[in-house]
Formats: sequence, C-alpha cells, structure tokens
Amino acid sequence: MYSERINALPPYLFAAIDESKAKVKAKGFDVIDLGIGDPDLPTHPHIVKAMCEAVKDPKTHRYPSHNGLYVFRKAAADWCERYKGVKLDPESEILTLIGSKEAVAHIPLAFVNPGDVVLYTDPGYPVYKIGTLFAGGEPYPLPLKAENNFLPDLDAIPADILKRAKLFFFNYPNNPTAAVADMAFFEKVVRFCKKNEIIAVHDNAYCQVVFDGYKAPSFLAAEGAMDIGIELYSHSKTYNMTGWRIGFAAGNKALIKGLDKVKSNIDSGTFDAIQLAGAAAMNESQACVTETNEVYRKRRDILIKGLKSMGLEAKPQKATFYIWAPVPKGYTSIEFTETLLEKAGIVATPGVGFGAAGEGFIRFALTQPVERLKEAVERMKKLQF
Repeated sequence: MYSERINALPPYLFAAIDESKAKVKAKGFDVIDLGIGDPDLPTHPHIVKAMCEAVKDPKTHRYPSHNGLYVFRKAAADWCERYKGVKLDPESEILTLIGSKEAVAHIPLAFVNPGDVVLYTDPGYPVYKIGTLFAGGEPYPLPLKAENNFLPDLDAIPADILKRAKLFFFNYPNNPTAAVADMAFFEKVVRFCKKNEIIAVHDNAYCQVVFDGYKAPSFLAAEGAMDIGIELYSHSKTYNMTGWRIGFAAGNKALIKGLDKVKSNIDSGTFDAIQLAGAAAMNESQACVTETNEVYRKRRDILIKGLKSMGLEAKPQKATFYIWAPVPKGYTSIEFTETLLEKAGIVATPGVGFGAAGEGFIRFALTQPVERLKEAVERMKKLQF
C-alpha cells in the first residue's frame, strides 16, 4: 500500500514513545513524562495578548505570504543583530517558518539529488535523517562521543563520502546531548564546508535556553558562514510556543531562496496573527526568557543531584532543558527506559533512538515541575539498579 519512501522510514521516535506511554497509563499507572521536549510552562502572557489582538483583525484571516510578513522578518533580523551580533537583510536573508522542523524536512528537497550524501550529527534530531530519506539522499551519521565533548570529528569522514556530500546538519546547543560548541568549532565547520563545497545547516533551536551565564553563539557570526550557511531558529523552546508552529531561517540569500521555492510550492505560509505574536515575542522584553531559564535551572540542579545520588554521573549542562545521562551497567538504553516506564512510571528517551552513537545514554527532559522531578528521583531510587 505505502510508497517505497514511506516503507524505508524508521518508526518516528516520539510516536513510538507515546504508544508505550499510553499502554502504561491504561494500566492505571501515574506516569511522569520526561520524554519529549515539550515545555510544560505556558506561552508568556504578552505574546498571547498580541495574538488575541491580531486574530481580531480580518486582515490576518486571508492566505499569508509564503515567505512571511515583513514585520516578522524585520523583527527576526533585529533580534539576530541584538542578541547574536549578526546583521541580516529581512527581505532576502530571513524566511518565516512553520516551526524549524519543517525547514529541516524541506531543506534536503531544495538541495539534495538522489544519491547525494547528507552529513548529520549522531545522536541527533531524527528529522535530519528522515528529511534526507524523503529527498532520496543518503544519510551519513557523524558520531558524537563524550571524549570529544560531543563534537563531530570532521577529519574522520572518508574521502569518497566527502565527494558526494551536499549538506551538513549540525545542532549546538545540542539535542539530545546538551553539548555546546564555541566559535572555534563553527569556524572549523566553515573551512570544512567551503573546502568540500557543502551547505552548512545549523539547527539553533535551543540557543536561548541557557544557564550559568552562558551565551550560545550564532554559527552565522563565524567568518565566512554567510557564504555557505543557513541557520534555523525556533520560537518553540525560547518562548514556550511549541504548538504555535513559528520560527525562521536566516543566512545565505541563495539558500534562503531555495528553501522558499520548496515552501511556496508545498505550504501556504504561517498564519499572519501567529507571525505578529512571534514578532512581539522578539521585539519586547526578554525578561520572560530569563525567568523561564531560571525555572529550568532549578529543575536541572534537582535532577542532576538525584541522578548522582544513584551513581549516574550526569553533568549539569550549560544549555537546553535536557539531561544526557549514562545508563547503569548491564542495561542498554532501551532496556533502561523500559525499566523506568514499566516499574517506575517514568518516561525518558533512549539515547539509541537518536542514532546508534546514542547507545549507552538516556535523555531526560526537564518539562515537569520540581515536585514531580523529586518524585521521579524517589521512584528511581527504589529500583536499586
């Protein structure tokens, strides 16, 4: 019944997790969900207010433009200059997105021919691989290892792979490992991509979820990055707007144009009222982001302390609302997540679900209140693994 491209796809990680969670809930278990990275905190009130005002205007009820309202793209450009030190033309170097996920899926359609190789970090966001398969490309994982601070070894890529490589997906602050990258690494990526004529796609969805004074740099701030790169931003994690589906792409004009060509033929753009609310989020005070990050920091510290008390040496991350922890000896990542779910009612994500290099680790999302995290720790302690 299904097409070959659909049959070739692996099961989508979070759909499988939802299915397992539903089975445990059906047995009457009180489930604590630390699986998917969906903020439990509400969208900030001033953003909701802007949306309510915008949706009352009949002008927002018609088809939106495929590339987005200028007011949103201008807000995005101003935000990038203000917080990332990158100056962009809102007309040609910014594109409104229906969340950054759709851009990850659409970019291979714009630039990859059947047989082209797409490099991507492993463990990584599953759509890097899935979008490549949809486009007929060949995904090639670059393992992220603890001994390399979860940065890929670009020098270890075989020459025959480099000859066919067209895209490179990478993501820092990183999902799922919570690793961060400095400007020296981004500059190395620029040199690597220029030398091998590869398009750099930096997924920067977690750049504002930061702690302990850390500031995540923009890849586009690296010298020469605008020549070969595109960067994806999302309102989902920064402003607790996962359900709104809003974000933007920034970078090289030709790359933005290529992505826009795909979007203009596939989707009808982002609802104007949501774009106006998204513009308000970027234009107004960012104190709400700081407040949200402090909530995540407190949760991080509690869960890290609890894991360490059980002998799981998870490190406090500088960014993202994830904790990437090693599984206990004698378990695979899937076995451990199954144990947590079936015996403690805790949903977490097996590292191997993000790629083969994720084996041996588990990801916890800090998307539950402090009291629920404390309860999760107590439940895990009783397992005595």
